[in-house]
Amino acid sequence: MTAVLPAPPPAKPQRLVDLFEYGLDAPICLTWELTYACNLSCVHCLSSSGRRDPRELTTEEAKGVIDELERMQVFYVNIGGGEPTVRSDFWELLDYATSHHVGVKFSTNGVKITPEVARRLAANDYVDVQISLDGATAEVNDPIRGPRSYDTAMRALQNLSDAGMQNFKISVVCTRQNIPQLDEFKAIADRFGAQLRLTRLRPSGRGADVWDELHPEPAQQRMLYDWLVAHGDGVLTGDSFFHLSAYGEALPGLNLCGAGRVVCLIDPVGDVYACPFAIHDEFKAGNIRSEGGFQRVWRESELFQRLREPQSGGACSSCAFFDTCKGGCMAAKFFTGLPLDGPDPECVQGFGEVALAKVKDEKNALPKPSGDHTHRGAKAAKDGLGPIRITLGRRTGTTTLDPADCEEDPLAGFAAR
Repeated sequence: MTAVLPAPPPAKPQRLVDLFEYGLDAPICLTWELTYACNLSCVHCLSSSGRRDPRELTTEEAKGVIDELERMQVFYVNIGGGEPTVRSDFWELLDYATSHHVGVKFSTNGVKITPEVARRLAANDYVDVQISLDGATAEVNDPIRGPRSYDTAMRALQNLSDAGMQNFKISVVCTRQNIPQLDEFKAIADRFGAQLRLTRLRPSGRGADVWDELHPEPAQQRMLYDWLVAHGDGVLTGDSFFHLSAYGEALPGLNLCGAGRVVCLIDPVGDVYACPFAIHDEFKAGNIRSEGGFQRVWRESELFQRLREPQSGGACSSCAFFDTCKGGCMAAKFFTGLPLDGPDPECVQGFGEVALAKVKDEKNALPKPSGDHTHRGAKAAKDGLGPIRITLGRRTGTTTLDPADCEEDPLAGFAAR
């Protein structure tokens, strides 16, 4: 008699990027939005920020999260918002994190990067700063980010450069309006000794309202791809543009949707989402205030376990480029009404355009991002009822923000320099 042994379980792939699909014990990079409060009202804001949520984590709760990240050996945390520096305890939390072996990369519009703050940041080897700039000129930047925001960002860049900080970042969300300025962005980065970081516009948050007008056209997608190939490792992209790899050569970076596998997001009230670009109940895995904290959410949530299962290509599996682009961005598909196992809306082979046309023909209701923290004045402006007003200097007399919009004045006692 011949014994028939059961077939061994399939071996996990040995390519690092393929292993990432099965998830890690701790995220490579955790995005943490400390607050929804912001002095600006960028039209494409992923988190629809503006007003502070009174339920946001306290200082002690935030320190508890940092302690947990240290135990999990999270290499660094990417802090954003809102504008994180408007939290009165921001610098305290930054120092606490770096003293507990958790590096900090934070994104800011630069409003509080004074010469003194720049020198403080330059002295900390475990801090990286990203200044947001969405136009190489004020004419392109300010309609997206708000009046005088270009000057604020440039002043912050100058202060960081003067302080001797090395390799800080200029973070650009690529739009139809700024794709022609790629060389100019690189020149600005080189002038200040900074590194250029390009990210993809997603139809998330307020970005869902402007995606049709702002996302790059097909010819610009090709222009961006060619530019990135030419500049190689000199420009950072993270996992933003892996959908462009279907043009042929894979771009530097993860080239994988890391949602719930190697990345996730903690929002200001402690909710944990699979993806920083998908703030919606569909992608909420739990809350760090629940028993077991963040570690339990990351390692045991049903959503994350499902995302870490081998993914089928769905409608894209027959495409010759699926192994390269992996079907594109989950958030971009979700918020444009496309199935998650279908093509990316910006699929470079044109399949996304066909799928989008079908969605529009069927008049499907698009998913709405969870929560809108937009300033009332900005919401009125978006609805055509008035301008967005921004104050970057010391406040005197009247304020541009109603106290009900933000419990703590984001720029109290601040004079721009």
